[in-house]
Amino acid sequence: MIQVPRGTQDILPKESYKWQFIEKKLQEIAKNYNYDEIRTPMFESTDLFVRAVGGSTDIVNKEMYTFQDKGDRSLTLRPEGTAPVARSYIENKMQHNVEQPVKLFYVAPMFRYERKQKGRYRQFVQFGVEAIGVEDPLIDVEILSMLMHIYQSFGLKNLKLVINSIGDMESRNEYNKALVEHFSPRIGEFCSDCQSRIHTNPMRILDCKKDRDHELVKNAPRMYDYLNDESKNYFETVKAKLDDLNIAYAVDYNLVRGLDYYTHTAFELMSNADGFGAITTLCGGGRYNGLLEMMDGPDKTGIGFALSIERLILALEAEGIDIPNEKGLDLYVCTMTDEARDLAGTLLHKLRNRGISADMDYENRKLKAQMKDADRKNARYTIVLGEDEIQNQSADLKNMQTGETKKLSFEEMISTMEEI
Repeated sequence: MIQVPRGTQDILPKESYKWQFIEKKLQEIAKNYNYDEIRTPMFESTDLFVRAVGGSTDIVNKEMYTFQDKGDRSLTLRPEGTAPVARSYIENKMQHNVEQPVKLFYVAPMFRYERKQKGRYRQFVQFGVEAIGVEDPLIDVEILSMLMHIYQSFGLKNLKLVINSIGDMESRNEYNKALVEHFSPRIGEFCSDCQSRIHTNPMRILDCKKDRDHELVKNAPRMYDYLNDESKNYFETVKAKLDDLNIAYAVDYNLVRGLDYYTHTAFELMSNADGFGAITTLCGGGRYNGLLEMMDGPDKTGIGFALSIERLILALEAEGIDIPNEKGLDLYVCTMTDEARDLAGTLLHKLRNRGISADMDYENRKLKAQMKDADRKNARYTIVLGEDEIQNQSADLKNMQTGETKKLSFEEMISTMEEI
């Protein structure tokens, strides 16, 4: 039997309402912050991710789904959303937009070949936001404020926001030199990935899942001590503005994030809920200065974050928060004869074209079974069509909550349902 590919999942109707509710709320919040939706292709040139995400990252080296098309071009299913958005910003010359920063959001599937874990899949859905075109601590704070707003709007309480500054490129270069000096004498004690990164991207050693408990990682130099004055002032301003908004946070000097394009503010949001799992990260992001230039674009900077809807659902479950199921029919039409079934089909057509959700029985079941079906489908109203109803061209509209009935002609019923 052909089964769903490993690391993917079917989201069945009994669960899909959760996704619909979450995606709708995410889009509403994004629009409240004046972010507009962008939709980029599901696959891009492989070179986009190699250049933007970084050749030394696990994403590029181990996790990308890459293939050759019939034109012998190397294409990759997108593993993350920032690089495609940056590519679109450059290609569509958004730097010339009157309004800067350009504020964008997306809801899209991503693809990474990684070991399946609880809440982590090889195809997963990300909601992400990007603000490109302005370097200002206030934009960083806006992004962090939106991030907290999103999770708190779902009722989550066991949250921990962790931030750090990776500094500008000058600061990063000085810090990388210090890390090479720190790790080199004992780099043989680390995994093969860390050994290869010591001269390509030593900051990634701090983010290694295998060696995170090594004493040299715990005692590594702090990024903050290598920030130049401009980077320190930027970070201090971000923290001061967060304090003004009463947004709680913790500083983690080892937080570097997993992609090469981050500079200045980097952050992660974690869940402290019991039963959430060993991997506590819900969401992450940061500022990226130089990314667009690296892609032959303009000298513009941006900041953003991305969250996994799968992990958001896990966090809600860990805190016992139910997602409301708003699914339900406006009207269920029960039928007692073949002629009534034909009439029901015509009536349903008119109702649905007026924006009224309606359904009927298609298995020719007894009336009692049809009423049970109406209950299962959470119908707000029902009517029963039989010989008398056809002859009189009217039926009793029943409120399934109150039991109240009202006799209406079929045309009156359509207008009444519209009013309801």
